[in-house]
Amino acid sequence: MHRKHLPEDQGMLFDFGGKVTARMWMKNTFIPLDMLFIRGDGTITNIARDTVPHSTEVLSSDGHVRYVLEINAGLSQRLGIQPGDKVTLPKLGQ
Repeated sequence: MHRKHLPEDQGMLFDFGGKVTARMWMKNTFIPLDMLFIRGDGTITNIARDTVPHSTEVLSSDGHVRYVLEINAGLSQRLGIQPGDKVTLPKLGQ
């Protein structure tokens, strides 16, 4: 929240610690983001692309996830990231 800049090679990872239906919003965020909703096994279930700064629209995961990775808007498309792709998080025990 309250971020006005995110370096291109960085992101923000939210770990919910177990299976949840993640619900996010952009109310206090100043920059557009892509939100990757990720299961515990690293599979991306869905992506909320180009989110709108300061929006109170609730963005939800498709099913249960453990993580949400927020990156700069448009980066997931530029890198060809799609639902079904796998994310490896070795520092988190995967």
